[in-house]
Amino acid sequence: MHDSKTLLLAQVLITFMMAGAMSGIMSMITLGPTTEWLHAWPKQFLIAWPIAFLLTLVVSRIAFGISARLMGRRTVRPGARSA
Repeated sequence: MHDSKTLLLAQVLITFMMAGAMSGIMSMITLGPTTEWLHAWPKQFLIAWPIAFLLTLVVSRIAFGISARLMGRRTVRPGARSA
């Protein structure tokens, strides 16, 4: 398992990339590839990124727990060192 700082940085980077991609794709589906879309996308991204980051702080713990159980391993907290 990675250390806590690496996991936190990964969450920042992953949510940045996913919020950018998803806000861009979803707003383009709604508005079409127009100049209106290009103006709306940055605002949507600025709203989406902090929400995505905060959600991953909760959801990642749940996902790690479910993954560990599905793989038949004991639950290990993200950032904790396994024995």
